[in-house]
Amino acid sequence: MPRALLIFARHPSPGRVKTRLSPFLSPQEAAQLYDCMVRDLVARTAALGVDRYLLYEEGEGAEAYFREVGSGLLLIPQQGVGLGERLANAFTTLFSRGYGTLAVVGTDSPDLPLPFIQQAYERLESGEADVLLGPTEDGGYYLLALRGEEPELFREVPWSTEQVLEVTLQRAAEAGLRCELLPGWYDVDLPSDLTRPELADPGHDACRTRNYLLSLGKAVHQTRGKSAE
Repeated sequence: MPRALLIFARHPSPGRVKTRLSPFLSPQEAAQLYDCMVRDLVARTAALGVDRYLLYEEGEGAEAYFREVGSGLLLIPQQGVGLGERLANAFTTLFSRGYGTLAVVGTDSPDLPLPFIQQAYERLESGEADVLLGPTEDGGYYLLALRGEEPELFREVPWSTEQVLEVTLQRAAEAGLRCELLPGWYDVDLPSDLTRPELADPGHDACRTRNYLLSLGKAVHQTRGKSAE
């Protein structure tokens, strides 16, 4: 059964990405960090051996940037108003190309364990579930995997809030879909996330992200225990 991975990403423009890391990181530093996160996720997911599509938000320089970053990726501009419509359209487009299982991830978890993604494909293909979700600590999800179009999952979801996972589970239940959860993980969104021990581990395989954070030195470590405005 053919598989594909959809990676949703934005161009790393200062002031438009990772804004909740400011003022602890400058807009330029936050954009550079996001660039590292994108590159790490793209490089690491090559090991999955599936077709990979990068769904990018259009804007000045975006296509050229992702063509440089995304060797081995197929590029598709995001289509629609709002994240829910863009996700639904992405699944419609890719299922129309004959894929049996699709998984979508963002770029906020550069060190996401690849076995989690592999597990999502396998559980869908075994018929155990119709929907696989990977929960994050902030109430969202790092992955959503499907084996068919389910546009209702993206209807009236309060994106960028702690209710995203809860509402998505409600939508799945209302549609009679069997939904299972993968192990939890975390996003790199807030200053407190920058001091996670996982990111400082020398064995951490999101090496660009780790090295850039280490290069920031005390500016990162001073964020522990603080929260963004």
